[in-house]
Amino acid sequence: MFRNQYDSDITTWSPQGRIHQIEYAMEAVKQGMPAVGLKSKTHAIVATVKRSSSELASYQKKIFKIDEHMGIAIAGLTADARVLCKYMRSECLNHKFVYNTPLQVGRLVRQVSDKSQVHTQRAGRRPFGLGMLVIGYDQTGTHLYETCPSGNYFEYKAQSIGSRSQSAKTYLEKTFLEYENASLDELIRHSLLAIRETLGSGNEGLSIKNCSVGVVGENLPYTILEGADLQAHLNALENDGGNQAEVAPMQD
Repeated sequence: MFRNQYDSDITTWSPQGRIHQIEYAMEAVKQGMPAVGLKSKTHAIVATVKRSSSELASYQKKIFKIDEHMGIAIAGLTADARVLCKYMRSECLNHKFVYNTPLQVGRLVRQVSDKSQVHTQRAGRRPFGLGMLVIGYDQTGTHLYETCPSGNYFEYKAQSIGSRSQSAKTYLEKTFLEYENASLDELIRHSLLAIRETLGSGNEGLSIKNCSVGVVGENLPYTILEGADLQAHLNALENDGGNQAEVAPMQD
C-alpha cells in the first residue's frame, strides 16, 4: 500500500515500520547464486555455484580469501563484495601489523556488520546488496557467520544463502549432527551434496567449472579448491550416487 511512497529513500520509514530499501537489498541476496557453509570442531567449509553470463564468458568468482585463517562466500552483487572484501583484507593486515596476531573472526564480522549498518541510516547511500558466509579458524576454534545487508550477523553450525537455498537448508538440517566430529573429506562431501540440492532439474550438474569450495581449519590455511583439486571429490559423488563414498584425502 505504501511501497511507492516510501521505497525511494533509505532514511524514511513506512507507516508499517519498514525500510523498503533494506528489503530490496535482502531480495538481491535471495536472487544471487547459492552458497553453503558448514563447520566441524577442526574445519570450516564454504561451497558455491558460479554463474556464467554466456557460453563465451568465464564463470564469476564467488569465493574470496581474506587472510590465511579466513575466507568468504558471497550471494548477491559481486561488485559490492569486492568493496567489502578489500575492507576486510585491510583490517586483517592492520591488526597483524599492530598486534602481530591474526584478527579474530567474530571481531571482523562485527566490524563489517557495523559498516553495513551505517549504509542503512544515512542519506545518499544504499545498503550493500550482498550476503556473506564467513568462515575462519582462530584461537577460539572454527567459526561460520552469515552477514546481512541490514547489518545483522549470526553464527551457525551450517547455513545456506542465495537462490533456492531452502533446498540446501533442508539437507543441512537433516545431517548437521554429523558435522561436529566429521573429517575434512566428509565435510567437503556434505557441502557438495548440499549445494547440489540447489540445482534445478533443468540445469547442468556440478562440475569443476561451475563449483568451488573454500576450506580452513586446524593446521590448514585457507585454501580454495577448484579445477583438478576438486575433481576427485566430484568423481566420488558421481560414482557413489550421493551415498557414502571414499574420497581422496586432501593434501595439507
